[in-house]
Amino acid sequence: MAKDIKILLDAFPASRREKIKLRTNQLLISMTESYVTQLSELGRDFIARFEGLRFKAYQDVVGVWTIGYGHTKNVKPGQVIIKDEALSFLSEDAKESEVAINKYVTVSLEQNEYDALVSFVFNVGAGAFERSTLLRLLNQNDRLGVYRQFGRWNKAGGQVVKGLTIRREAEARLFQTGKYS
Repeated sequence: MAKDIKILLDAFPASRREKIKLRTNQLLISMTESYVTQLSELGRDFIARFEGLRFKAYQDVVGVWTIGYGHTKNVKPGQVIIKDEALSFLSEDAKESEVAINKYVTVSLEQNEYDALVSFVFNVGAGAFERSTLLRLLNQNDRLGVYRQFGRWNKAGGQVVKGLTIRREAEARLFQTGKYS
C-alpha cells in the first residue's frame, strides 16, 4: 500500500505535494492547491497597457524619472531606450513584484488574482503592499474585502489620479472576474 501511495504522489509535481502523515491504521494525504507563482503573458500585457511605453525618460506625476513601461530604477534625464530594453525592464520589474507576492501572500491564488496583484504591486511598491490592509484581508481569504481595497489606492502625492482610479478598477475586476480587458 505504501508503495502505491508513493507512486500516486510521484505523479504530482513536488510543488503540489505538501505532507504525508502516518497515523495509527490511517494514511492521511494532505496536498496543497496548485500555487501560481509567476506572471502570465496576459498579466504582462495588462501591466504594459496601463504603464504605457515611453522610449525617452520623463518625470511621472510625482516627479520620479521613468522610462519604458514604468521603469524607475537608475533612470536619468535624457535617457533613451529601445523596445527590447523596455520589455527587459518590464520583466525585471515584474519579477520584484512577484517576489513580494510570493513572500507575503499565504493563500493560494488563481492566475487572474496573481496577475492583478502583480500589477498592483508593480505600481504601488512592495513596501506599501506589505503594510496594506489589502494584503491582510487577502491572507484572511477575504476576497470581497480585497476587491474593495483596490479602489482605495488611487492617489499620487495625496491627490486622486484618474488614471490610477481606472487602473484600480481594472485590477479589481481582473482579480474578481478574470477579465483582462
